[in-house]
Amino acid sequence: MFGFRYIKTEPTQYVIQYRNGRPVREGAGHAFWYFAPSTSVVVVPTASVNEPFIFPEITADFQEVTVQGQVTFRIADPQRTAALLNFALDHKHSYASEDPGKLSQRLIDEVQVVMRAEVRALRLTDVLGSGETLVQQVSQQLRDRPTLGALGVEVLGLSLLAVKPKAETSKALEAEAREALLRRADEAIYARRNAAVEHERTIRENELATEIAVENKKRQVREAQMEAERSVQERRLQIESEEMTGRIGLEQQNRELVGLASINAREEADAKAYGLKTMMAAFGDADPKLLQALASVGMEPGQLMALAFRDLADNASKIGQLNVTPDLLKEILQPREAA
Repeated sequence: MFGFRYIKTEPTQYVIQYRNGRPVREGAGHAFWYFAPSTSVVVVPTASVNEPFIFPEITADFQEVTVQGQVTFRIADPQRTAALLNFALDHKHSYASEDPGKLSQRLIDEVQVVMRAEVRALRLTDVLGSGETLVQQVSQQLRDRPTLGALGVEVLGLSLLAVKPKAETSKALEAEAREALLRRADEAIYARRNAAVEHERTIRENELATEIAVENKKRQVREAQMEAERSVQERRLQIESEEMTGRIGLEQQNRELVGLASINAREEADAKAYGLKTMMAAFGDADPKLLQALASVGMEPGQLMALAFRDLADNASKIGQLNVTPDLLKEILQPREAA
């Protein structure tokens, strides 16, 4: 109406009102009337924006990978941004130029430049396994980029959603990883079997050590028994030797006693023989009758009668008849029976 228009901005929109080429009002969340023929309104959004990106890159070993992610940013210095890019509104309150849409592309270009430098410094396997490292390094370099500082843009965050190689490369990596896993599985099986064999060897060594210890104990027991038996045998032999020595001594004593007895008997016999010889020499010239009479001294009546019968027998040729009564025989035999 008559060239006057009303505009109301959000708290996340920074508005600058120019009149005749000079700023007369600026700030976030303003609402005001303005005269369109002589006024220019610049609205710079300050809210954070998530901008996705995807682009191919080449690694240090000349392998192509696709980097996919998103970058979060906001316009931290609206005045500087408005000075470099056209954020002016037209009569329909739409942007009069395409500069606001180009800001995101400029940021993505900066992300790609920094990401390319990082990816080309790494090999394929390192790129696939260093996502967090890439995020930290690229984010730090983006914050230090002078272009973004000149545009008044602040990078809030960077996320890598995927880093994918080509299909055939992915299959090769999968095959290599699969072979590596199989090899690790084989190594694990070998290690388990080796550990089992090692444990079995340890158990067998322990069993052998136990058997050796038992055999040593048995040998010690046998040696102790043999030592005891040897001691007993030695003691027995010593006792037998002492007994033998004692018997030898007794036999020696017996031989000495027998010798002494023999000597004594011989001396006694010699003495008796000498006595008899002397006696015989003394009675050599005596009358036999006298000797017989002397021999009968002290004899029993029966013995005397026996001598008488012997004399009768000697003179039997001179005796005609001899009668011996039972009473006489009884007298001869009675003393002998009584004796």
